Amino acid sequence: MSAPHLPVEPRVAVLVDCDNTSPEILEYALRVVAQFGRVVIRRGYGNHSTLAKTWQEALVRLAFTPCLQYQYAAGKNTADIALALDAIEEMFDHRADKFCLVTSDSDFAYLCRKLRERGAMVFIVGEPKTPDALRNASDQFFEWKPENTAEAGQADSNPAQAKTEPTKLPTIKRRPKFVVDAVALLADSTSEGQVHLGALGQYLKRTDPGFSPINYGHSGLLDMLKTYDLLVLKKAEGGHYTVGLRQQAVGEADGKAEIQR
Repeated sequence: MSAPHLPVEPRVAVLVDCDNTSPEILEYALRVVAQFGRVVIRRGYGNHSTLAKTWQEALVRLAFTPCLQYQYAAGKNTADIALALDAIEEMFDHRADKFCLVTSDSDFAYLCRKLRERGAMVFIVGEPKTPDALRNASDQFFEWKPENTAEAGQADSNPAQAKTEPTKLPTIKRRPKFVVDAVALLADSTSEGQVHLGALGQYLKRTDPGFSPINYGHSGLLDMLKTYDLLVLKKAEGGHYTVGLRQQAVGEADGKAEIQR
């Protein structure tokens, strides 16, 4: 008997701009990209000072290949060029289908666009300072906040202290109007006036790679949509959801005070 055919997992390359960010971001980046496929390439790019002093422990512990780039002239960063060339080479050699760039440097926006033009998916893991030019050049942007890592480290090092921390205030749930606009646009092109939940989620990610219901106080997109008075959800027999505008919602969206822009 022949062996069962196993589905081919997408291959992911994680390329880190070590001169632009800190080692604490690395574990978060790996957790993020694990949902998209098998990480087959792990590389960290930087000069001698960065790799030897700041990044050595993290790169060794997380099995990254250090890619040392000497500075040929003062103030010139050669690591960015090396990262970009390696990414293009890996794509043409079919060693990776998806790319995760760990950086907040907008210089990589053009690289993102070129990779996507060739059919590759590109994810960015960056800090809050990441410019919109880089965020919007990716398929999906994941924001890492340094203070979150610091707080987690403190809690782990002192469990007793963590138990005595004050209770967090309840999260405010917000309902941005652009979600209603997206449903209206997508549902208008269907005969049922409904759009599948998955298709809506993909559209929102494409228009804003940094979009996440969590940022608006919701656990997920379904939980978020349930809070809208202007939207109606339907559950199909297979368990899938569709969403559309309520009949009375047409022309009323702009007058709803609770829907935020």
